[in-house]
Amino acid sequence: MRTKCVFSKYIYTFTALLALLAFALAAPRTLWAHDDADDAPTKTPIKHVVVIFQENVSFDHYFATYPHAKPNADGSVFFKKAKDGTPRVNNLESAGLLTSNPNGVNPFRMDRAFPNTCDQDHVYGDEQFVFHGGLMDGFAGTKPGSTALYSCNDPHYGKFSVMGYFDGNTVTALWNYAQNFAMSDNHYGTTFGPSTPGLLNLLSGTTYGGTIKLNSPAGFISGGTTFGTVIGDADPYGDKCSGATRGQVQMTVNPSVGDLLNTAGLTWGSFMGGFNSCTAITTGLTGLASSTDYIPHHAFTQYWASTLNPNHTPPASTSMIGKSDGVSNHEYDLSLFFTALNEHRLPAVSILKAPAYEDGHAGYSDPIDEQFFLVNTINALMKSDEWKETAVIITWDDSDGWYDHVMGPIINQSNAPEDQLLGPKNCGTPKPVDSKGDIQNARCGYGPRIPLMVISPYSRKNYVDHRVLDFSSILRFIEDNWSLGRIGNGSTDAVAGSLFGMFDFDDHDHGRHDRDSKLILDPVSGRIIDGDFDSE
Repeated sequence: MRTKCVFSKYIYTFTALLALLAFALAAPRTLWAHDDADDAPTKTPIKHVVVIFQENVSFDHYFATYPHAKPNADGSVFFKKAKDGTPRVNNLESAGLLTSNPNGVNPFRMDRAFPNTCDQDHVYGDEQFVFHGGLMDGFAGTKPGSTALYSCNDPHYGKFSVMGYFDGNTVTALWNYAQNFAMSDNHYGTTFGPSTPGLLNLLSGTTYGGTIKLNSPAGFISGGTTFGTVIGDADPYGDKCSGATRGQVQMTVNPSVGDLLNTAGLTWGSFMGGFNSCTAITTGLTGLASSTDYIPHHAFTQYWASTLNPNHTPPASTSMIGKSDGVSNHEYDLSLFFTALNEHRLPAVSILKAPAYEDGHAGYSDPIDEQFFLVNTINALMKSDEWKETAVIITWDDSDGWYDHVMGPIINQSNAPEDQLLGPKNCGTPKPVDSKGDIQNARCGYGPRIPLMVISPYSRKNYVDHRVLDFSSILRFIEDNWSLGRIGNGSTDAVAGSLFGMFDFDDHDHGRHDRDSKLILDPVSGRIIDGDFDSE
């Protein structure tokens, strides 16, 4: 009799477990969200990806003479000497374009004493026009159909300021990161154009599928239609800080990487400087204060209804940072990134935007304030317990129109009204993106060449990657690391080059760092102050 009772008890327990399992499998995948990002299975040892998406820099604007820097006008030197064995970089110096430049105006060095510059033209069609079909000789010329110069007329650097560049005695931290980690000299914006197209390409590999929900589409959607391809800086529809009279757009076709991460039940967050206020303005180290800290058209996943936080509502508690809470919707103030880091709740994926005065955008920010933000952020990560499993990816959302001498491959052709690469309405003949023959015009690209850096215990040391990359290479790395699948429907994640070449995951190869290696820099000077690396 006792044996029968025990057997019945086991049958009951087994049945209950099956019922529980059936319920769990039928439940939404968000029930499986990992409380600790370190528990989520990954293809690599990287458990935390932190993407820092800065503003408006071409590759040559920061690395034109890397690794050779000249003293500043006051005699100061912050970057002393490159390491032996520093690899060759495709820049103005190595290409012999510092003199006899095809633009008719030679590139020139900008000094640390004058880091504030005017904002260049980076309109979708104008950027193509000055590329002149790959001759790259229109930067000192006039805009299409105009007598106005393409270059802005800077109060200090003059009317051809577009040809200026900074070196390692201004952007010292970035040069030190390049000396000790990995960077690409063959990375491009996915398309031509300004900030909003840049962030859409980062998050979904496409600018197609924008619907104007409020105000005029002119300048924001190709052809001035209410639905199509985003080519300008429209604000996100539904964001309480979006401009009342500015075009407001919502992405209504493809999902973003945020949607993929939600489906997989992973923690993630989009962290925006100034998100707690629509009007706050902060003055930086160099005294610029011409923009609000929060800029709606830089606001990452606010462009998708599924990840919109319309009223900028914070999570109910810090324990919910990175989780699907139905309140903050993964869109947060930047301060909560550091809260999560300090509480050891760093999400699997974090996408960061500095407050405007520190985002590097010419006209209201500068390299000195940008360096202060970058160094403080990376120092904090390196000092954390999570650093040993973290990869920081730094890039910029567009080139601002600054001169660069390289045109990348044109993988997306277009003959939209705004195209100018090979002549009016001409960036080649667009191809269907699917079996139905759908054309997604006004996605001419790759666009301008833009720096990209990978800083991680697993990144290669003092390494320059020459393989073709674009913004959606970052998207693809996230997709591959967590097995998320592809966006589809013409997204460039399907053809994007891989970031894996910038890493070394082989425990037997000494081409990467020890997992606890750190490089602590001074946020003002960019110099090395502590770490497990050779000093300058």
